[in-house]
Amino acid sequence: MNNTSSTQKWLLAATSISYIIVIMDTSIVNVALAPLAATLHSSITGLQWVVSAYTVTFASLLLSGGALGDKLGAKKVYLTGLVLFALASAGCGLSQTLSTLVISRILQGIGAALLVPASLALINSEFPQSQQRAKAIGVWAGCGGIAMAAGPLFGGLLIHLSGWRSIFLVNVPIALLGVMLAARIPVIKKTADVGPIDFSGQLMAIIALGLSVAVLIEGLHRGWHDPWICGGILVAALAWFFFIFTERTISQPMLPMKLFRIADFSASVIVSLVSGLVFYGLFFLLSLYFETERGWSSLDTGLAFLPLTVLVTMGSFSAGKLNRRFGPLVLIAGCCGLYAAGFAGLILAGDNAPYWRIALCFPALGLAAGIITPVATATVMGSIVKEQAGIAAGVLNASRQMGSVLGVAIFGGLLNAVKPLAAGIYFAACLAIALSLLGGLLWVTILSRGSANKKHTP
Repeated sequence: MNNTSSTQKWLLAATSISYIIVIMDTSIVNVALAPLAATLHSSITGLQWVVSAYTVTFASLLLSGGALGDKLGAKKVYLTGLVLFALASAGCGLSQTLSTLVISRILQGIGAALLVPASLALINSEFPQSQQRAKAIGVWAGCGGIAMAAGPLFGGLLIHLSGWRSIFLVNVPIALLGVMLAARIPVIKKTADVGPIDFSGQLMAIIALGLSVAVLIEGLHRGWHDPWICGGILVAALAWFFFIFTERTISQPMLPMKLFRIADFSASVIVSLVSGLVFYGLFFLLSLYFETERGWSSLDTGLAFLPLTVLVTMGSFSAGKLNRRFGPLVLIAGCCGLYAAGFAGLILAGDNAPYWRIALCFPALGLAAGIITPVATATVMGSIVKEQAGIAAGVLNASRQMGSVLGVAIFGGLLNAVKPLAAGIYFAACLAIALSLLGGLLWVTILSRGSANKKHTP
């Protein structure tokens, strides 16, 4: 018993450390854009790709990372992803040109896509009891919340002391520490035969997800009638069609479509996408507002978000206890209501509202974001067999990452289309309220139907 407990502690420590640097790299780069532009002589478009190359690759390859973890072994894939992330971070910190930096960011995304679903598969295997697993996932997700909260402030401090390269180089020793901890985890024995890897499905998923995100990013700059954008939309649509067709027809697909027949799985994927969309859309929206309308520095903006990100962390760490008390059906539905209430508060704050009135909306928004991620993850992990834990985790995280990209693209498009900025924020907040309520409604409807089907199934 003591040996098992020790193994669980080493596992949770290793996966939490790796998740911290993965999540931190989604936000920490935003405070380094000005020194990056000065050093590498980059345009605004180039800086956008520095930020988005990581997220695009991360989202595009999560399905492949989950499938490889299931086929090759979660520990092996996890260690490979962590080492690659460390090497890519060193490449980012040593980059002398913009193209080298973007390529290194892509490699970072590949490493993250390998280690994140594998880490969840490891947690799912080492914590077989549902309550223990929910608590472990809450700690894991809470570390991500801490990383998100600390990212802007930690990055600003590092840049002030050692320059922009330090925000990447600091990942190297942290990743190596994660490797040392993970090396103590015993190899998990497979309970099923390893089948052939679905290369065609993985290729179609990469093309479909990658092109969809790229079209959303570049479409705002080039215009939706640009021949390259139209071609990208066509190829992405064909890739989605062939991906679904392939996964429905081959004997051992990367993404078994029967997973979506599981109510817990499909509902969690939908609500994770909606949560990522409205939360990261909010981040982008208010960052632009604070920096352009109020003229705040990046450090001041990071400080302004602390009431939000601290509540995300608190929500993540309390999610396990709340889930045991209220259950996922009521808890996530309530969180969708909190999202709607928080965005309604932003609307009621009005134009040129003092900061404290905006900050009053942050607890509801932060708690909702912090609770939904671990509860939805625990719900998925408890509804599928261990052999499919990696791909299930990959789908869930891919939906969350896709939501974040969609949030920035959609909210940014509204701000560009609707002038002045205050009017764009108003329409974006109204859209966020509608999406939050729709996500809650779909969550309750799908889970309720799933429960009804279980009762009537002998």
